[in-house]
Amino acid sequence: MKRFYTQAGVVEQDGFAIALDGRPVKTPARAPLAVASRALADAIAAEWSAQGETIDPRTMKLTGLANAAIDRVAADHAGFTRGIAAYGETDLLCYRAAEPPDLVARQAEAWDPLLDWARRRYDVAFELVTGIMHRPQPAATLARLADAVAARDGFALTALSTLTTIAGSLVAALAVAEGAIGADEAFAATHLDELWQAENWGEDSLALDARTAREADFLAAARFLSLL
Repeated sequence: MKRFYTQAGVVEQDGFAIALDGRPVKTPARAPLAVASRALADAIAAEWSAQGETIDPRTMKLTGLANAAIDRVAADHAGFTRGIAAYGETDLLCYRAAEPPDLVARQAEAWDPLLDWARRRYDVAFELVTGIMHRPQPAATLARLADAVAARDGFALTALSTLTTIAGSLVAALAVAEGAIGADEAFAATHLDELWQAENWGEDSLALDARTAREADFLAAARFLSLL
């Protein structure tokens, strides 16, 4: 739609609400677009301020995450928790290549520290797999990782969902959420196989565009978490 407002700002209402020309913004489900953090509210307002003559939702990633947290996740916290926690059963970091040696070594270098962090942080153990055949993870590990997910409120859960689904790794997403690894490093680590293929066989332009879009969403989710 065309831009219909002059100024975007923040008002203290239901926490910190986004306002356009002094009028509170609504989510797609007609709830107030309000957050608990002034820092996040300012960042969302900045997205609205940065719009040109036409509003482009694709450039308003923090707004989209906040809308999802309010309209979708808050209404089904348990369901979203189960969906995210399920990634612990097939975490990317536990499935390793058998060859070539260079890829095997790079996976170990990038992924072992993340698993070591999770072992210490949550007192869990992991079953590592060579190849793609599924191997169940210990029940205690899945339970503790699920508890770590469930402990987060709807806003944090929304960002964690984005991080987990893009990374294919609950461990990597939790590490980003808890500041154990930077978002850029985590994205590169969880896309290691794809990057290795590009290095050795050449980059496909469509694949590059898709990865660039995923990275933008991943970094936005990490920023969203940092502003809560």
